[in-house]
Amino acid sequence: MAASGRHVGHYMQRNGRFLTNNLEQLWSHRSFGWTPSLRQTAVEANKESTENIVIPRKKTWSKVAVLEALASTVGRDPTAFNYKFQDDSYLSPGTLTEFKLYSLSQESGRTAAKFFINSNPKFFTEDFAEPHIPCLMPETVSPLIEEVSEEALKERINLRRVKAAVDLYDQLLQAGTTVSMKTTHDLLDLICLYCDKNPVQEGDTEAEDVEAVEGRNKRKVKLREYLDSQECTWKENNSAERIFNVLPERDAHCYAALIRGMVKHGAYAKAFSMYTDLLNERLTADVHVFNALILAAPHVQDKYSERWNLIEDLLKQMNQQKVQPNLLTFNCVLKSLRLCGSLGKAKALHTLNEMMAVGIAPSLASFEHILVLFHRSGSSGQPPTDLLQDILSEIKGTSFTCQDPEDDRFFSFAMKVCLDAKDMELGYKVQSLAEVGNNWRLLGDPYLQGIYYGRFFSLLCLMEHIDVILKWYKQLVPSLYYPSFQSCKGLLQALDADNRLDLLPQLWKDFRSLGHDKRPQLVEELLTLMAREKHSPEVQERFAECALDIKGVYDDERGRTSLQWNATSLTHITSLLLRANKTQQAWEMLQLFTSNNRVPPDELLKNFLSVCHSSGSVQTAVDLVQLSAAFCLPATAELAKQTLADFKLTEEQRAVVSELASTGESFD
Repeated sequence: MAASGRHVGHYMQRNGRFLTNNLEQLWSHRSFGWTPSLRQTAVEANKESTENIVIPRKKTWSKVAVLEALASTVGRDPTAFNYKFQDDSYLSPGTLTEFKLYSLSQESGRTAAKFFINSNPKFFTEDFAEPHIPCLMPETVSPLIEEVSEEALKERINLRRVKAAVDLYDQLLQAGTTVSMKTTHDLLDLICLYCDKNPVQEGDTEAEDVEAVEGRNKRKVKLREYLDSQECTWKENNSAERIFNVLPERDAHCYAALIRGMVKHGAYAKAFSMYTDLLNERLTADVHVFNALILAAPHVQDKYSERWNLIEDLLKQMNQQKVQPNLLTFNCVLKSLRLCGSLGKAKALHTLNEMMAVGIAPSLASFEHILVLFHRSGSSGQPPTDLLQDILSEIKGTSFTCQDPEDDRFFSFAMKVCLDAKDMELGYKVQSLAEVGNNWRLLGDPYLQGIYYGRFFSLLCLMEHIDVILKWYKQLVPSLYYPSFQSCKGLLQALDADNRLDLLPQLWKDFRSLGHDKRPQLVEELLTLMAREKHSPEVQERFAECALDIKGVYDDERGRTSLQWNATSLTHITSLLLRANKTQQAWEMLQLFTSNNRVPPDELLKNFLSVCHSSGSVQTAVDLVQLSAAFCLPATAELAKQTLADFKLTEEQRAVVSELASTGESFD
């Protein structure tokens, strides 16, 4: 076996050497028409390229680089629901209400799981995630240091236990222990941030019951009312002020913490008084203090001119104290100018020019403040489309990152300007900017996103052709937008304007899936459009099937709300069924007039009689005349005479109709 292997290896080595020699000879005889000069040039170029090779340095890739590369190859699926619901196919919302409910349910489950993990960290010690995901691991939620020490105080500050930290600080002072200035700074920051109250944390019993907040009557209140009742206001001589007053030395950070806390929690006058004390101590405020005071300025002055003078004075003091303003400084100025009436419009562009003069690029929040100022202060009442046009031209193709907490308000307000002006071209420019890079992240939370896309879709329904509207409709619904009742009504009006009523049955299916099938105004609008005029037999057949589906919605009494029959809806559905020659279903609809105490119009009964004549339904015609007589309608005599003239009646039927004809004359 080994001998045979050696023979095979020797054979391969000998033949391989022979093949190599022959290829070298063949290559030397084949010059491909190259001249000696060309061969020399190629040799020199090859030599030069060999000498210029630079080995690149080792590149360190991100741990999620592969995931980012894969994500860049996949686009958004417009037919799929939001990505947050892809883990559970059952949680696939079809309506805006379900979207809110499932989102809150998912967040509630995530919060409960986090609380369980943090409460039982000993069961979750293994870390299987690669790369490491800190938020999936247990967090320390209870103090571990029981002794009275500065380390224990730091621990409680990190855990955001405000009351426990204040109590421990008092114990340290009573024991004569000196607390470092850095720890004191952190404690003051914590107290001022949460206004001397413990923040509501995940799993706390304070947030368990939203019922029976006022008293003990166990009545339910809305979550917003509960949250409003929990808002903090700055109290006189709270823990922050008490600790500040007993400090042996007070630096600028101590003053800054109190000033920012007072502004945050509504004590604007006290904030300016504290700032005066800071100046008297010959200390310098930082940029964050000035930003807070600029926001508080409109709340301590009554006249618009006095508010601006105070803001301008603060900016001059910044210059005197050599405090460099930042982006938030100018955004605070613009936000305060929104409370200065018409004066704000005059000072807004000047502020923007000063902003650019110091080399600070505006953020989306800056532009939103400008738009709001000019939108409110416009003398003619017209939206500031020219200003928005200039802004979009300036930032076209720019991918923004969030630099201000209010950056997410720009797109929704910009689209409001476009909708008010009915400027479709400008609306497309806003949408194009939202699609650049990660700008979609700045559309805001689901509520603001719904406002933005609702305004954009309303603008489309007002200004665009129906084919363009339906193209955007398919792109936005349901992955990004759940149309509201008003948007659906605008879509129906757009179909009517472009005479594309044949699409109504398909839209009705979408309305049902979106949960708008219980909207009386929307359903009646849809029925009115379908019954207004006659169409081709194919379209009428689809209309009749849609009408029967709508009838099923009226008959369905499940759920909190149900549709109530009225004469208009009964008439429209009956007319649609008659046009599709569904006589039996139309007759059943006529019976609903009686059971719901509604009176059918004369025109409907005449049309019904014509359909009976076309189909040869003699008995149905006689029953129709009897139904008209039961309602004591003036058209009874005319219907009876027409039945006697157009139908071949039996003697019994003729006697009945003749009697109704004579009786019907008394109804006129």
